[in-house]
Amino acid sequence: MVGFLEEDKGVFPIQSISSIVQIFQNQLENSAEPDLALLSILVGAIENSLTCNRNFGLDEAAAYDEPKLPPVEYHMTEAMYTKFNSIIKSAVDLSVYNTKYATRELVKRVSDVIWNSLTRSYYKDRAHLQSLYSYLTSNKLDCFGVAFAVVAGCQVLGFNDVHLAMSEDHAWVVFGENGEETAEVTWHGKGNEDKRGQPVDPGIASRSWLYVNGQAVVCNRAMEVATIVSAINPSFSATADAIEVALLQQELLWLLYDLGHLTKYPMALGNLGELEEAAPTPGRPPAINLFQEAVQSARKYYENAHVYPYTYQGGYLYRHGLHANALASWADAADALRKYDYSRDDGEIYKELLEIANELIPHTVRADEHLLRQPRCFAYLLRFYDGICQWEEGANTPVLHIGWARPLVNTISKFDANIRAQVVIDCYEDEAKLLEGSSDETLNNNNNNNNNYYKTKERCSTTRELIKSLESKVPENPEPMHPGIQALAAACGEKILNRDYLLQGDGEPFVAPADGTMLELPMSTSSVCGISTPSTSQDSLDDGLSEIDLELDSDESESPRITLYSQKMKGLKDLLLAEKLNTHAVSLQLTAQSQVQIGKKTRGGEEVVSTLGQRPKRTRRE
Repeated sequence: MVGFLEEDKGVFPIQSISSIVQIFQNQLENSAEPDLALLSILVGAIENSLTCNRNFGLDEAAAYDEPKLPPVEYHMTEAMYTKFNSIIKSAVDLSVYNTKYATRELVKRVSDVIWNSLTRSYYKDRAHLQSLYSYLTSNKLDCFGVAFAVVAGCQVLGFNDVHLAMSEDHAWVVFGENGEETAEVTWHGKGNEDKRGQPVDPGIASRSWLYVNGQAVVCNRAMEVATIVSAINPSFSATADAIEVALLQQELLWLLYDLGHLTKYPMALGNLGELEEAAPTPGRPPAINLFQEAVQSARKYYENAHVYPYTYQGGYLYRHGLHANALASWADAADALRKYDYSRDDGEIYKELLEIANELIPHTVRADEHLLRQPRCFAYLLRFYDGICQWEEGANTPVLHIGWARPLVNTISKFDANIRAQVVIDCYEDEAKLLEGSSDETLNNNNNNNNNYYKTKERCSTTRELIKSLESKVPENPEPMHPGIQALAAACGEKILNRDYLLQGDGEPFVAPADGTMLELPMSTSSVCGISTPSTSQDSLDDGLSEIDLELDSDESESPRITLYSQKMKGLKDLLLAEKLNTHAVSLQLTAQSQVQIGKKTRGGEEVVSTLGQRPKRTRRE
């Protein structure tokens, strides 16, 4: 336990943002164990005084060069800090847990101490209940607050192996010598109190988004400080924020960013991006850089298992009129979501995707008719819905209903048949079906789209095996392949040589592809989750961020290629490419509950066949 550093004491009474930032910096730079309880109390005191018990107006606060904060006195902070330490130490007999590392029994005991002292007569998910200040003044904590309090309590007891683990909508703890043990310490939704103390393995095995397939953000101490800051809520009404709290959060996030503690924290990068969008800081990178850095973090450290980095980015692009790029980001969000099976615990991401599908996408198409002339935008739309349909396939509860179908039908019906026809649609087939002996003739008959014979999964599998066999022989720094060879290799499945030229010398040596475009040898393309389009700035994220170069809207002739994975969307292929859309048939196919049972996913090596259930009622977020 660190407590107050000598340099901290001289900062009181705290009346400015710079004073709070200084204490955070002292704790992060001058201590190997920044004190979580102390920092949470300080931030909570400021947030609650400016949002829950505000006694002066925004105009008065804005009159200062630096917003003036209500004073936070040293004696008050010390008293609350001492109270928290006393609660934990008086309830936990350390002689019983005479070990160097925390045990499951110890973690459960600290969790019980926090849980049993909470007030029961309040709505646990309302705002401003995430800090230890809220716990110590009113015995109220939200689910994140409980998990954080358990980690802070273990730090008080000297067990520094206990750390916070977070998905995009849940929190638990890891502990033990190597941090390999996990334990539930809070709840999610209603009626899950009995899970406290249990490992999170069943949640991970369920393929629920709530547990991000084991790709949670596992914090060290500095990252736990970042969770304190990222959890700050500046809102004091449904439509207004306390600007002082927002500025405090922004300054603290930049401190943590500069110290390198947000690198593996996509959610915090997204929060900082939104703050910068609202009030840019002079000399700092633009907000779009932060959103793309959040995407890069999720891809690099969490196997692209996080959805919110893409919805953050998509929201920004939508608000700034970059509608095609917004559609691409939302399609990327659905690609991340397709890794999961929908469950009743995933209500927050369900509402997020429903808003995108039923409000943002329709408004985007209405506001920017230029999108309707771009085949790639139609492909983005299909990829978005394909991800959601695949999310539904392994679930016990259907996701898509007529409320999803109507906006989709209305949107795709706005694309002319000639635009839709330019999108080359492949249908993914699993290995088992392809190895059953489908003949070339059968494949040719069933897998045509605009006279383009697409690569089958079998061929792709063979290609991947060949690539893997060659990878070990590739030198560390090979010379780049000539772009012409790259293009020819990429087009090896196409008919590109002119037969008349070879036999008689007539015409050109190469023929145009069936879609009418000419072969451009230097062209570089990317293939992300089933769609091939000209490369964009997102494709270079894995190589690090430099200048952001967003893809501009264009009318250029394109023939994007998309692979559909979900049973529902594969069943829609012919309908989507028809000259005249049968909107009723599209709606029926999209909402067909029988399709949910067709989809199978594996959990823990066992095949699971979905069953049907009732969709939970929607509740709006606070």
